[in-house]
Amino acid sequence: MSAPDLSRFPRRTYSSGPTPLERLEHFSRELASQCPEGQGPEVWVKRDDQLGLFPGGNKTRKLEFLAADALIDGADTLITCGAPQSNHCRITLSAAIREGLRCRFVIEERVPGSYREDASGNHFLFRLMGVEKITVVPAGSDMAAAMQKEADELRDLGRKGYVIPGGGSNAIGGLGYVACAGELQQQMVAAKLSFDAIVVGSGSSGTHGGLLAGLLAHGMQVPLYGIGVSRDPQDQAPLVEKEALSVLALLGLEETIPQGRLRCVGGYWQPKYSLPNEAMIEAVRWLARSEGLLLDPVYTGKIMAGLIGLARHGEWSAGQRVLFIHTGGMPALFEYQDVL
Repeated sequence: MSAPDLSRFPRRTYSSGPTPLERLEHFSRELASQCPEGQGPEVWVKRDDQLGLFPGGNKTRKLEFLAADALIDGADTLITCGAPQSNHCRITLSAAIREGLRCRFVIEERVPGSYREDASGNHFLFRLMGVEKITVVPAGSDMAAAMQKEADELRDLGRKGYVIPGGGSNAIGGLGYVACAGELQQQMVAAKLSFDAIVVGSGSSGTHGGLLAGLLAHGMQVPLYGIGVSRDPQDQAPLVEKEALSVLALLGLEETIPQGRLRCVGGYWQPKYSLPNEAMIEAVRWLARSEGLLLDPVYTGKIMAGLIGLARHGEWSAGQRVLFIHTGGMPALFEYQDVL
């Protein structure tokens, strides 16, 4: 299968090169001691936390395509949504600043009382970087309608907004992780390296679905595990499938997901999105103290908890390599100091 041609899609460049692949030697050894018969996989990480629009993360890949589309559309303002500590909102704001645009957020207070004007973490960066307007709505609100209201307000002011869905999760944003799959494939060939599994977070579905589409488009057979951060598989899998199919359609490729390629893992996100649990706390502390690798409490901490849990239950054997996609989120750590 020939690689998909992404050159026909408008794209901005926010990163200087491929993100590194690193072996987690100390962590892998410690994890193996807790696996069946003291044998476990060799864990590696792809450092998408080092993408551009500092401090980077997976949304940077999506914004390269979304911001380019907004500029072609003639927008002067990016409008998006997320939770109070949204990494996606922060990186969207960074992209807007880079492109000389303004930016507005609709923040969904998914946990009552979780939005505070004086919050640290990403919210501090929202204020420091000069977001134009933040509108806070209660959990369960129609976020598309709330963002369209902001676009309508801008139109009445003679301006033009460009609405980006939560997480940058649509077909255009998903192209960012098609590009990631191609980048990873090139790195693996250059290093003569193979992986037996890839572990990624599965939330708004853009990264999981985009990467799944990318692996399929590049003919890569490595299994992809999506660790849920807000839903269990019965609710998450349809969202990922829809995203992957929409990306494949945009690429003009066959719109099918082969049996067994869509894997969603639940059980590690409870009690609720963004609320701490013991497995997340263990994962964040463990990676910080064994590898100096900082995870965040909302996404990567729970995703790594899922990887640890699967390994302890014998999902992978000795000699296998598992690649963890580090999607960033470090600023949120500072809002969780009392937990960690």
